[in-house]
Amino acid sequence: MSRTKLASLLLGALLVAAPGPVLHAETATPQSVGLSSERLQRVHELVERTIAAGEISGAVTLVSRNGQVAYLEAQGLMDLESKRPMQPDSMFRLASMSKPVAAVAILMLAEEGKVRLSDPVSRFIPAYANIEVGIAKPAAPGPGGPPAAAAGGPGGAPPEFYEVPATRQITVLDLLTHTSGLMSGPMGNSAGNAAFNKRHDMGLKWVEELGASPLEFQPGTRWAYSAVAGFDVLAHIVEIASGQEYNAFLVQRLFGPLGMRDVTFWPSTEQRSRLATVYQRRDGALVASENPDSMSGQKYHGGGGGIMTTAETYAQFAMMLANGGELNGARILSLRTVELMGSAFIPSTLPGRPAGEGYGLGVRVVTDSAARGTWLSDGSFGWSGAYGTHFWVDPKENLVGILLAQTPNRTFSADFENAVMQALVDQNE
Repeated sequence: MSRTKLASLLLGALLVAAPGPVLHAETATPQSVGLSSERLQRVHELVERTIAAGEISGAVTLVSRNGQVAYLEAQGLMDLESKRPMQPDSMFRLASMSKPVAAVAILMLAEEGKVRLSDPVSRFIPAYANIEVGIAKPAAPGPGGPPAAAAGGPGGAPPEFYEVPATRQITVLDLLTHTSGLMSGPMGNSAGNAAFNKRHDMGLKWVEELGASPLEFQPGTRWAYSAVAGFDVLAHIVEIASGQEYNAFLVQRLFGPLGMRDVTFWPSTEQRSRLATVYQRRDGALVASENPDSMSGQKYHGGGGGIMTTAETYAQFAMMLANGGELNGARILSLRTVELMGSAFIPSTLPGRPAGEGYGLGVRVVTDSAARGTWLSDGSFGWSGAYGTHFWVDPKENLVGILLAQTPNRTFSADFENAVMQALVDQNE
């Protein structure tokens, strides 16, 4: 083992696994940063109503402005069976809120000239050089009725399709903006599933086998979510371009400098004791998920999902973005890079995007708050996770909102955005 790799692994052990005091964010009163304490109480009331309705077991909410935490509250239970109360330092599976972290890692390397947004993925993974696009075959008509759905056969059978050459190679930018078509629908998911199932044994190298899987559409022609594969490829590119394992890179270059100690892809015994239970709503009740750790593992540290952390720890990352790439003396990205990250590379008019919401580099971007029907400022950006996590940063107001729950609820997330923004009573100059 090289000295560089050994140093990275040791640093990772010190920052993520070893016990020790967690670095806490600077705090402020709401009034001192232009927020109303009385109006922030509506966040508390929203969470209470959502718990009482049986939609979530509990949540931790956080609001910061100008690099200071002005509101942090834990409500409800982190586990219904044991009735353990939610705590401010409860840990959550972030799921796709891990994606902006992978985007920042790529952008750090782009600043160093090691990765370009325009680079074809094949520059780093040669198997992607001759990737093809799947074309669904017309479904045969059913007996005495219209054709069955072309997306899949009877009983969940794989969809039938043929392949044609891609008009161009997929790029790093395509992956960051979910316009690559890589495992973004039934054809690619069906063909790539065998490789995906090897992730816990192979780590991020599982994505090297996807060059033989078809894209769902011609690159750049539409927006369709690549739930895991796209950002796992980006994380693997981080490994190849930096010469470090993905987790080691994050620890040394991002988590460590920002003081993000309470973050991991696989929790220690102590961290697991603070890990909130994931629930799904079934028949009006909350039922514990059977395999909540499928997005991460001891060897599999994916870019698409898998990070586990606390609200206060993730706030260090989000506040860095809201503050133009720097927090407490640690500059992670340049002002210009953060501006690019939150720019709408993909307009809301591209098929697959909702009104008023474009897509930047690993994040949704509010391009027209009226069209989106939101209280968020134009230019706000962020993302969510499948288990009920949600965050955004508002660069104009240097404001961060974080909602960590472990049951998906889109209405709750939107209501949280509004509850935070209506508490803003003094705009930044």
